[in-house]
Amino acid sequence: MDDDVLTTLKLLIIGESGVGKSSLLLRFTEDTFDPEQSATIGVDFKVKTVAIDGNKAKLAIWDTAGQERFRTLTPSYYRGAQGVILVYDVTKRETFTKLDNWLNELETYTTRNDIVKMLVGNKIDQDDHEVDRNEGLKFARKHSMLFIEASAKTKDGVQCAFEELVEKILQTPGLWESENQGQRVRLGDQEQARGRACGGYCSIP
Repeated sequence: MDDDVLTTLKLLIIGESGVGKSSLLLRFTEDTFDPEQSATIGVDFKVKTVAIDGNKAKLAIWDTAGQERFRTLTPSYYRGAQGVILVYDVTKRETFTKLDNWLNELETYTTRNDIVKMLVGNKIDQDDHEVDRNEGLKFARKHSMLFIEASAKTKDGVQCAFEELVEKILQTPGLWESENQGQRVRLGDQEQARGRACGGYCSIP
């Protein structure tokens, strides 16, 4: 592991097929957007190092196919994950109503009780919203998740979604310190930093 990297974290992106999981991942890791992005077959995997409040974390981000036929991959996909991003499409209510199924799956297969969850309402650049922002916020609060609305197309909220998730994981010592004995993380004034970084986006502490 790189000397100056505090820890390596395993993050997952889950949600129905077509909600933009791969687009969010590509926007975050490579700053690209492909309107013709094809459906993920099986599992995709990207690595990116980020600095949060002066601490470097290497992120191993797993992107999964939303289709039912790939669910055999599920147990190994969830194993050891410290953070998960649940994605729905704000223009398709069905993708929001099925979040309960994804939460159930997460509960079934995750190996950590304190896994940090971030709910992302994607495609806010589009006009025909079927899911109101307050509904997303309410669902996130109910399930103790962070929340943000985002657009992989315009970049809105994407960086913030990943960075807030990582910040919250680093604030949960038991999640990552067991693998990095003796290392301690110093986080600055998060509330202040978060307000600046996220430009008014809302998250749940």
